[in-house]
Amino acid sequence: MATRPHRAAPSGRSLIRSFNHAIDGVVYALRTQRNMRIHVTAATLVLLASLFFRVSRVEFLAVLLTISFVIGTELVNTAVEATIDVATDGFDPVGKIAKDVAAGAVLVSAVSSVVVGYVIFFGRLTDATHVLLERVRQAPSHVSVVALGITVIAVLVGKAVSHEGGTWLHGGWPSGHAALATGGAAAIAYITENASAAVIALFLAALVAQSRVESETHTVWQVLWGAVLGLLITTVVFTLFWF
Repeated sequence: MATRPHRAAPSGRSLIRSFNHAIDGVVYALRTQRNMRIHVTAATLVLLASLFFRVSRVEFLAVLLTISFVIGTELVNTAVEATIDVATDGFDPVGKIAKDVAAGAVLVSAVSSVVVGYVIFFGRLTDATHVLLERVRQAPSHVSVVALGITVIAVLVGKAVSHEGGTWLHGGWPSGHAALATGGAAAIAYITENASAAVIALFLAALVAQSRVESETHTVWQVLWGAVLGLLITTVVFTLFWF
C-alpha cells in the first residue's frame, strides 16, 4: 500500500511556531540566566528613564539598539553554552574557548551600553540631581528621615562588627534606642533653632538612654556611644543638606 506523501505545514502555522520557539528561548534565558535578568531589569529602567527625561528620537533609537545588542549577545552566549554542554561530556579546552569568547561578546556589548547611557543620560541626571538636592534642602522632614535612616544602618553595622552579644533589637553595641533618640533630638534642635525645644528634646533622649541602662539592656558605654553616633550622623546630614 502506497504511503501518503507528507504534507508541509501551512506557512502561517510555521511562522507562528517559529515565533513560539523564539519566545521559548527568551523565557528559558530569563529563567536560568542571572545576567539575562539583570540585563532585562536594566533595560526596563533605562526605557522608563527615556520617557521621564524625554530623550529625542535619535537618542531613543540609540538606546533601543543598544538594549537589543546587549540582550541579543546574552541570548547567543546562552545558546553557545548550551551547545557546548551537549557536545561535551567533561572539560574541553576548545569548548572553554568558545564559552569565553561568547562571554567576551556580552562584555563588549555591556561596556558599549554603559558608554551610550553615559552620553545620553549623564547631563540630564546631573541636572535632575541638582534639582532634587535643592528640594531636599527645602524639606526638613526629608532630611530628618534620611539622617535617622543612616543612623539605623550605622547601628546595624556596629552591632554586626562588634559581636557584643544581644540581638539586633535588644542589647549589643551601640545602643540603637539612644542613637535614634539623640539623632531625633538633634534634628528637632536644628529645624526649630529654638533653645527651649532643643533642651526638651535632649532631655527626652536622655530619659530613653537612662531607661536602657536601668533595664540592664545596655551598659553606660553602649548608650553613650549610641548617643554620640546619632548626634554625629544627624549633624553631618543637616550640615550637608540643610544649612
